[in-house]
Amino acid sequence: MAATRRKAAEKAPVTTQARLASLIKSARDTMRKDAGMNGDLDRLPQLSWLLFLKAFQERVEEEGEALDPGGYRRAIEKPYRWTDWATDEDLSGNELKTFVNDELIPYLAGLDREADRGAEDPRNVISLIFKDVVNRMQSGTLLRDLVNIVNKIHFISHDDIHTMAFVYESILREMRDAAGDSGEFYTPRPVNRFMVRQSFLELGETILDPACGTGGFLVQAHEELEGRVKTETQQRELHANLKGIEKKPLPYLLASMNLLLHGVHAPRLRRENALLTMRNSQAADKVDVVLTNPPFGGEEESSVVTAFPSAFQTQETAWLFLYSILDQLKLGGRCAIVLPNGSLFASGENSIGAKIKKKLMKECNLHTVVRLPQGVFAPYTQIPSNILFFEKSGPTQDVWFYEIPLPEGRRGYTKTKPQRLEEYDDCVAWWGGKTREGREAGERAWSVPATEIIADGYNLDRSNPHIGDELAHRTPEELVDELVKTEEEILRLLTELREGLGGER
Repeated sequence: MAATRRKAAEKAPVTTQARLASLIKSARDTMRKDAGMNGDLDRLPQLSWLLFLKAFQERVEEEGEALDPGGYRRAIEKPYRWTDWATDEDLSGNELKTFVNDELIPYLAGLDREADRGAEDPRNVISLIFKDVVNRMQSGTLLRDLVNIVNKIHFISHDDIHTMAFVYESILREMRDAAGDSGEFYTPRPVNRFMVRQSFLELGETILDPACGTGGFLVQAHEELEGRVKTETQQRELHANLKGIEKKPLPYLLASMNLLLHGVHAPRLRRENALLTMRNSQAADKVDVVLTNPPFGGEEESSVVTAFPSAFQTQETAWLFLYSILDQLKLGGRCAIVLPNGSLFASGENSIGAKIKKKLMKECNLHTVVRLPQGVFAPYTQIPSNILFFEKSGPTQDVWFYEIPLPEGRRGYTKTKPQRLEEYDDCVAWWGGKTREGREAGERAWSVPATEIIADGYNLDRSNPHIGDELAHRTPEELVDELVKTEEEILRLLTELREGLGGER
């Protein structure tokens, strides 16, 4: 296999970062000329499914044949393999467009028709992706140009993969920028890297992100554990244990591509509504670890809401995800989840939020709440957020809070100056390792007894007691920002109260 890879790599130009960035730019310039492409929300999916097929050809099919010459059965048959049609430059114009629209995509979407297929079969992933793929390019000539550009991108060597993964992250960032306009935003790398690291993952554990988006948490978990793999059996088990659920087709495609680039050839991703999937799950579906940043501030349709017990029915997605995760964890399982301040603040005996937090603190040890600095998810939202870490190991006794400060001299984050992973170093040092031993209160850390939280209506929105006297030293701009933050929390609370009273949203 190594010899085969070396020969292929010798024929292909070196895929430097600069060369790849240039090819991606050429691809996007080509798509801009096409009348059927309207912005990045059309162009990026078009580029991604083509890149997926090229990467699948080189990383799965050719690698499989090299490992098992004569015995490997390709997932994609002739004439639908990338090498059959994409490299045939005589196939162009309307002939190419007709082939792609009427033959290629329907064939790929129909690859799940065979019965008794194992979950590890890559045809399952391909069929799920291409059920929602549409070729939006109207010009077959421009489509030919685009395919020719993608054909110059290679996934053969380790350096190629590293380069493509780096550039693909920039594509995902631009996808997040485009999606942010429609109310969707994804977890910054420092946040999901910190959450994965502080979850102390182990080989053999099942890891789920029920709102996996573009797959950031699963990729980080894979990177965390991959270096510990010693055998092929362990590698297969690791890939099988990384599970994601995503209901929207575009993020599902991007997550599949993301995991493929990181060596997971048959990602265990489900294209479903995670809330219904978790409600209908069996004991065998329970997992060891949940890592997630569920959508919040949105509303679910009534058919989803009514699938939950009447006392916990709400259209607020964050609450529904938290409730579902509590039931999805194995005994002894653990979770790291991002929640907005409004979720922490919701209190009162009849509040659905308080009821779910009561369930959380009764069934689980909510040992740590990390309060994120303002604007971590900027520019997509300014809603203050937190990371909750808990274990399904019995009732909560005390909750530790740790406040991540903004870097000195900064008033927030931007697209060009986002949060850095190093900003979590002090929290990691304070954490106390896997067993959380030796934690001490300090300028950024404090502990609150569960009895106090319960007496306060399960209000987890606890301010740092060590910096209460700094108000007089804050700038007018900071005070206004704080007022805006408070008003947002009040509005969220009033909205939930109205929902509880049966009013219209």
